[in-house]
Amino acid sequence: MDKDRVKALADYVHNAEKEKREIRKITAELYPELTIEEAYVVQEELVRQKLEAGYNIVGPKMGITSEAKMKQMNVDNPIYGYVFDNMVVEEGDAISISDYIHPKIEPEIGFILGRDLEGPGVTTLDVLRATEYVFPAIEIIDSRYENFNFTLPDVVADNTSAAGAVFGTYLRKPEELELDVVGVTLSLNGEIQSLGAGAAVLGHPAKSVASLANMLSEKGEKVEAGKPILTGGVTAAVKLTAGDFVNVKYGGLGNVSFFVKE
Repeated sequence: MDKDRVKALADYVHNAEKEKREIRKITAELYPELTIEEAYVVQEELVRQKLEAGYNIVGPKMGITSEAKMKQMNVDNPIYGYVFDNMVVEEGDAISISDYIHPKIEPEIGFILGRDLEGPGVTTLDVLRATEYVFPAIEIIDSRYENFNFTLPDVVADNTSAAGAVFGTYLRKPEELELDVVGVTLSLNGEIQSLGAGAAVLGHPAKSVASLANMLSEKGEKVEAGKPILTGGVTAAVKLTAGDFVNVKYGGLGNVSFFVKE
């Protein structure tokens, strides 16, 4: 794929994000033959544009980390994108629904490494040994595509639907918890919407970080210490509407909450 097409596709999704409007997926008409490898090239151009605009990468985020979803989409690895500083929402703060297209939320278990991890061959145990802290988080996803309708290459090119992140302030050492059995309860306005446990993320959320390190190694990159890593949704994604109060409880990891206004 030539540079002009890469830029055109990155512009396509980036402009939709900036203008808060839905678009048809890339593979519908613009470039039906888009591969996952090409989609990451488009994502790299999108990231470059954001950095050029003055935004900074806060940390990486993982997607398609449900083994059932991976099987459904016929892939062997999850996917990754990046959270930028303009996406971060303070815990307990409010977001405006008008700043998004059709936002949804996913509770996640976050990791902060004490040292860099570089693949290939990184294991779950390697991740746990390198982890300084784990923390609770909520990711806000907001695919730019109509009705969240996309193929895997489409969502990779769209920076894996990244739109927001609420980082909880409760930090624990990984050895203090059995992360695969950490229970998560997502509530809206006091009513439970979804339940899950850490094992929903590739069997263990640390495996998600290992996958990230091994995938990044193919580009000569590593997972950096000190940056928050979102490992993937613990429960099904839940749609947000104006007036919602979001509260997610994590067993042994505290709560994370925020409000949704017009």
